[in-house]
Amino acid sequence: MNRVSRLFLTGLLLLAGAALACSSPEAGQTLLTPSPSPTPAAISYYGYEVVNVYPHAPGAWTEGLVYADGVLYESTGLRGHSSLRKVELETGKVLQEVDLAPRYYGEGIAIYNQEIIQLTYQQHTGFVYDKESFKLLREFSYPTEGWGITYDGVRLIMSDGTSTLHFLDPGTFQEIGSVQVTDDSGPVVNLNELEYVDGEIYANVWLTDRIAIVDPQTGRVVGWIDLTGLLNTADLNQPVNVLNGIAYDAQHDRLFVTGKLWPELFEIRLVPKS
Repeated sequence: MNRVSRLFLTGLLLLAGAALACSSPEAGQTLLTPSPSPTPAAISYYGYEVVNVYPHAPGAWTEGLVYADGVLYESTGLRGHSSLRKVELETGKVLQEVDLAPRYYGEGIAIYNQEIIQLTYQQHTGFVYDKESFKLLREFSYPTEGWGITYDGVRLIMSDGTSTLHFLDPGTFQEIGSVQVTDDSGPVVNLNELEYVDGEIYANVWLTDRIAIVDPQTGRVVGWIDLTGLLNTADLNQPVNVLNGIAYDAQHDRLFVTGKLWPELFEIRLVPKS
């Protein structure tokens, strides 16, 4: 073997040794392998049991619903008929009301501190009212459509009719994050009225009798509530529309639901399906 060949062979051996040194663990060292992605939790399915039935103004095109301080706050829609209301739960009586200008279509509402925040549908305008007097304090804007909104104690969570939920700073209304809602079939679209319930987001899915239970951290649907048959068949002969309106009484763990033009509001208890 000539000198050039010996040098070439020596170089190859040195390179091979260096590669083995880089890839082999030192004494006492454990090789780390990437952890597999966690398997999504199985989705739970629920039916319901009716606990109580309360009157609901049959002319109310319900778009937003919140329970606080022993009363319901409700936003109604349709241009020329939109309003913000305070409603007595037991009787359905409207205790206080302010009408929106005819050009606005009222949508979801949320309570933040001592203020009520109300969205509008396609006008890209939100309103902030004093919770006690209903006095309009200020307006804000957003680039998407406005459908549902709720408050998780830190952020406002807003839907726009797509599969995306937007997280807003409650002081500035600037978007600070978002998440896409998905289940085993993919993105869940038509997310409408929202309610934050014990660490999870309940979302009406427009044009269905279903409510999605959503993990706000991942957007994963962790449960489905099927409210088929909730409205009495006799009421279906009246001019009723779709399920929409979720309110939660955290103090007494009560869940309320209703719909657009429904003559009744229901307190329900979730029943797991086998």
